Amino acid sequence: MSHLTLKAIIEGLLFVADGPLSLDQLTELLHDYDRASVRLAVQELRDDYEQRGAGVHLVEVAGGWQLRTIPELMPFLSRMVKGRPARFSQSALETLAIIAYRQPITRQEIEYLRGVDTGAVIKTLLEKKLVRILGKKDIPGRPIIYGTTREFLEVFNLKDLKGLPTLREISALDEMPVYEVQEELPLGSEQRGAP
Repeated sequence: MSHLTLKAIIEGLLFVADGPLSLDQLTELLHDYDRASVRLAVQELRDDYEQRGAGVHLVEVAGGWQLRTIPELMPFLSRMVKGRPARFSQSALETLAIIAYRQPITRQEIEYLRGVDTGAVIKTLLEKKLVRILGKKDIPGRPIIYGTTREFLEVFNLKDLKGLPTLREISALDEMPVYEVQEELPLGSEQRGAP
């Protein structure tokens, strides 16, 4: 095993992992190496993929590191993948957004914000492992409280919940003008007649 580099070992671990591996997990698996060496090897591996222009890249997501295909490959990969890509209904996305931004939150609080029953939607989000039960709120009736999962971070390609856009950024999207002024483009008459 002496011919293997630390980068090669980490690459192999990331390749077979079911999900992202944190620096702590990698350091624990690689107890022969110190944390600083593992961190440096991960950064070098990430840089290697970027410099090579590889079809996969090393991304920091859900509190760990994961090998993922580059987005530009989607048209080619979709030919191979038989199932439909994960789609979310509008109600599922709204409920998931409320949970992500307001967690921990009860079903009653979600329904108050949405104005409709969310039982079936929450059940679906639990089945898809995007939401989990965090416990019970310490109020009369002890309602269940919900929060997002590590799978939520993976699906939405977030390093952590701080990666969510702020509510200010979201509201700024609504303030953008519908029509923008375009300057006169320098298209000469010689270009109009060109084939």
